[in-house]
Amino acid sequence: MGKIISISNQKGGVGKTTTSINLSSNLAMMGKKVLLVDVDPQGNAGSGLGLDVNTIQNTTYEVLLGEISGREAILKTEISNLMMIPSNINLSGVDIDLVNQEGKEFSLKRAIAPLRAEFDFIIIDCPPSLGLLTLNALSASDGVIITLQTEYFALEGLTQLMRIISLVQEGLNPGLELEGVLLTMYDKRTNLSNQVANDVKSHFEDKVYKSMIPRNIKLGEAPSFGKPINVYDPEGIGAVSYKSFAQEFLEAN
Repeated sequence: MGKIISISNQKGGVGKTTTSINLSSNLAMMGKKVLLVDVDPQGNAGSGLGLDVNTIQNTTYEVLLGEISGREAILKTEISNLMMIPSNINLSGVDIDLVNQEGKEFSLKRAIAPLRAEFDFIIIDCPPSLGLLTLNALSASDGVIITLQTEYFALEGLTQLMRIISLVQEGLNPGLELEGVLLTMYDKRTNLSNQVANDVKSHFEDKVYKSMIPRNIKLGEAPSFGKPINVYDPEGIGAVSYKSFAQEFLEAN
């Protein structure tokens, strides 16, 4: 049975989608069968893998509404072993569409639970919010990875996210675990990055991954070419860092 992992943080621009794409791609290249599920209306996980998400008919939106099965929305990517269920801007209206649906927090779980047996890992890219889409992702998941940038205000809002995770554990998904915290945009040359990293390690202790993702121009460029970093710049520090993180993640799972 495949393991379902959400990549979450309600703050934008902290590396959730970059991590979702590159963790998925690295796991696939390590021989694991991976399904990447995009529940962010921006659809960046799909475009970051070379898909024209705005022309795709079968997306996470139709899946959540129950119009199609999860399997019907799966698309191949250019990476061997990596499939995905993409999203696009249509997903932004799902809160209203599901407002009166009973058990709306479990719409995603119902859709992807039957796919567990077909994949080693199902990775969910969450939106930068703590609304219904993130609740669906956490309710469907075995674990959650928090991406946290090593910058000022990094820990701001983290209390709220941890409270949501706790509420989901209590009421919706008792099996949900914090997989770990991944530090992103790390710059070892600055006191601020090092201070934030130390603060996070002090707070989360052994839940912080040893691998840290540096601030890197190539990581920022890769999505515009529709490629994960291990394809776009395989020898670069960004690719090396995400490969190290994927290996660390795999050892723990």
